Amino acid sequence: MTTQEPKKRTFEFGIRVVRAVEALPRSEVARDIGRQLLRAGTSVGANYRAAAYWMEVIIALKILKPTRLTRLHTESGELLAIVVASIKTARRTRRT
Repeated sequence: MTTQEPKKRTFEFGIRVVRAVEALPRSEVARDIGRQLLRAGTSVGANYRAAAYWMEVIIALKILKPTRLTRLHTESGELLAIVVASIKTARRTRRT
């Protein structure tokens, strides 16, 4: 993986999160949760788990159908795996 791939994927992830938030209903609860997801998803490098958490809250509260967030949730898991692998590599490299 090149250094540009995570940058591109996290950017595209943020854009997709924005679009998902825009699709939420205009209720007060959806607006508040949407703001949380928007902040977490657009700062995914530091808050990857927060984005997944808020997506799960939206699904649990039936604010959106699970199918609306399936691909976005999958991508958050893949990004998490990339970050974890990078951290592990950095730790191994630092020890040697």
